Amino acid sequence: MTDHPQKRPSQLLRNLTAKAASVPMILTAVVVFVGGTVWTIIHSFTSSKLLPRLNFVGLEQYERLWATPRWLVAIKNLAIYGALSLTFSLVIGFMLAALMDQKIRFENTFRTIFLYPFALSFIVTGLVWQWILNPSFGIQGVVRSLGWTSFNFDPLYNADIVIYGLLIAGLWQGTGLVMCLMLAGLRGIDEEIWKAARLDGIPVWKTYLFIVIPMMRPVLITTLVIISSGIVRVYDLVVAQTSGGPGISSEVPAKYVYDYMFLAQNLGQGFAASTMMLITIIVVVVPWAYLQFGRQRRG
Repeated sequence: MTDHPQKRPSQLLRNLTAKAASVPMILTAVVVFVGGTVWTIIHSFTSSKLLPRLNFVGLEQYERLWATPRWLVAIKNLAIYGALSLTFSLVIGFMLAALMDQKIRFENTFRTIFLYPFALSFIVTGLVWQWILNPSFGIQGVVRSLGWTSFNFDPLYNADIVIYGLLIAGLWQGTGLVMCLMLAGLRGIDEEIWKAARLDGIPVWKTYLFIVIPMMRPVLITTLVIISSGIVRVYDLVVAQTSGGPGISSEVPAKYVYDYMFLAQNLGQGFAASTMMLITIIVVVVPWAYLQFGRQRRG
């Protein structure tokens, strides 16, 4: 009975020490992230050019932004790239994870091979796939050298399909991470569930679709947020592979922001575009936070 009052002060002290140690990190996050975000939003309503200045022009920057064909192309490309990237990353990643979950031989080797591209930067990935998709010495050149002289595969040089060339490189790099996240979720499924499904004669695909996948809901939501945030911020891959070309056919919002802020020296327009990107991220993160924490609170 006498031990409990003595333990409580020490536990409280440990908690206070941990909280005190986290204060610098919290202050840094508030000042840098929140402060920088508010500063950017405020200056998006100004006519800032080379240097930021508080010369407010209302919604003029946003009106100009949505009237610019380059921005509209960037939004269209992001929508196509994002929808396809989310779909194929989840499907391919889950299928690979399901195969890995069968306790195959050399699992560690295969897992390393699939995850290795994620260790590369987007710049390296973009350059590698720029070479692979080059019509002279890439896939097209190799196939034509084998005798199929009419074979055409040059997505990075065709304005109509260039976004799909970017998609190939993005999937190659990111699918391994999705596979590992899905595999962790599958390994968390109780083995008794699989035994019960087999005893009831439920087909494997139905077990995955109606039992396993719903149980992996937290993993799926986290994966969606990780992929979505990467899609909105995609920049390096485009610069390394196409630099936004041919023309502006592979333009993306992040590149638009960079070009207007540092090349065109139009900070107000860059701030407006970056604010729209922030809104896109909020649209993704807020539903995730509600589904995660709201469900836990109701539970």
